[in-house]
Amino acid sequence: MADEPRTWLLPHRHGERGEPHVRPLLGEHFGIAADRLPLARDARGRPRLHAPLAQHDVGWSHSGDALLLALGEHVQLGIDLERIRTRPRALEVAQRFFHPLETQWLQALHDGERDAQFIRLWCAKEALLKAHGHGISFGLEKFAFVPQGAALRLAASDPQLGDDWQLREWQPLAGYRAALVWRGLQALP
Repeated sequence: MADEPRTWLLPHRHGERGEPHVRPLLGEHFGIAADRLPLARDARGRPRLHAPLAQHDVGWSHSGDALLLALGEHVQLGIDLERIRTRPRALEVAQRFFHPLETQWLQALHDGERDAQFIRLWCAKEALLKAHGHGISFGLEKFAFVPQGAALRLAASDPQLGDDWQLREWQPLAGYRAALVWRGLQALP
């Protein structure tokens, strides 16, 4: 089991890019000047650290006035941050794009609880797709998170994603929801 990646919560102005904010922090963490940090985007736009830091994975997400950064060693990771707000069409979006197991769960909830659980699912799904590196275009319906006690667990997964992911969910500050997904590199196909 891979160690849980480290996270940092940073203030962020809506509409700004995240990379200029995370470079100095990562540079400080590694003892490298921010402009010399071997950080670049791959063909799909996913940030990657290159040699001599290639054994680390990095990701960030911003929403509203906050930015969440994740860094792990010998892992593949994804992170998502969402500002909590009312989603009047949450069930409609779920019915159209989510896995049937998730849609069934959301349909069984009353409206107030449905909004909260939709945001929770959205964060977990986005984090996993970011970790996978293909983003939403891969398909939100190709995997499902379902409740297991107070936690979510991956109940169905496309073989391309695998099913060996760990998930951490939390509220990093009032009015926000976050999800971090990771797996050890040795688990990669």
